Amino acid sequence: MKAGRALLGGLAGAQVAYGVLRERRTPGHTRALVGTMLITSLVEAVEARGWRRGAGSVAAAGVVGFGAELHGVATGKPFGHYSYTSQLGPRIGGVPVLAAGAWAMMARPSWVLAGHLTSRLPARIAAAAGALTAWDVFLDPRMAADGYWIWPDGGRYEGIPASNFLGWFATGLGVFAAWSAIDGNDAPTASDDDALLLYGWTWLGESFANLVLWKKPVVALAGGTAMGAFAAPALRARVKRHGGLPLGGMPLAGAPLAGPPLAEIPLAGRTTFSGLRRR
Repeated sequence: MKAGRALLGGLAGAQVAYGVLRERRTPGHTRALVGTMLITSLVEAVEARGWRRGAGSVAAAGVVGFGAELHGVATGKPFGHYSYTSQLGPRIGGVPVLAAGAWAMMARPSWVLAGHLTSRLPARIAAAAGALTAWDVFLDPRMAADGYWIWPDGGRYEGIPASNFLGWFATGLGVFAAWSAIDGNDAPTASDDDALLLYGWTWLGESFANLVLWKKPVVALAGGTAMGAFAAPALRARVKRHGGLPLGGMPLAGAPLAGPPLAEIPLAGRTTFSGLRRR
C-alpha cells in the first residue's frame, strides 16, 4: 500500500472521531486534523507527481492563499471584513500560519477533479477554483461557529457573507494559475485517484456529519449541493474513462464505522461502485 493511501485511511479515522466527539474536541484537535489532512494531500501529490511538480504545486497553493488572507484581514478584500482568533495557533499579520494549509490541502483534489471535467486550461482553472470554493461552503460555517474566525457584520448564509465565497473563487483562480504553471495541464490518470477520492470522501462525509451528527441541515444541503455539483460529474467521468475507482470500501469521514461502505453507494442513477474492482 502506498503511503498516501495509508495516510488517507488514518485521516478517515481521525475525521470519524472528530465528527462523533464534537463536544469534547479542542482547538488542538482541530489543528492536528488540519495538519494530518495537509500531510496526506502533500504525500499523495509527491507520490503521484514527484517533488518538484507535486510538492511545488502544493506549496504554491499555500503561498497564494496565505497572501490573499493577509490582504483580506488587512483590507477586507476580497473576502469581506473578518478577523482570526488565536485558536489556530501562531499568526503573521493577524493570519494563522495554519491558514496556508487550508488552501494547500484541498488544492490538488480540486485540480485533479477539474481535470476530469475539462481538458481546456482556462476552464480547468475556473472549475478547480469553483470546486475549492464549494468546499468552503462546509468549512466556513463550522469554523466560524467554533470561534476560529469572526465575521463582525455577519451574512445571510450561517452568518457568512456572499463576498467570502466570491473571494474564495477569485483567490482560487490565482492558486490554480500558479498550480498550472508548475504542474502543467496533464489529464488525470489512475495515479491521481487518491486525490479525487479525498474530494469525494470530503463531500459525502461533510454532508453526512452536518445532517446527522451536527444537526445542520442547511449546511448539509448547501455544501452537499455545491461540492456534489463538481464531485458527481468528475466521478462519473472517471468511471467512464478508466472503468472504475479503487475505493476499497472506506467509511464516510465523520460518520460512524457501522453502515454501508463507500463501495456500495449509488453513483448517478444505475451506475454504482459495487461492481468496481481495484486495478
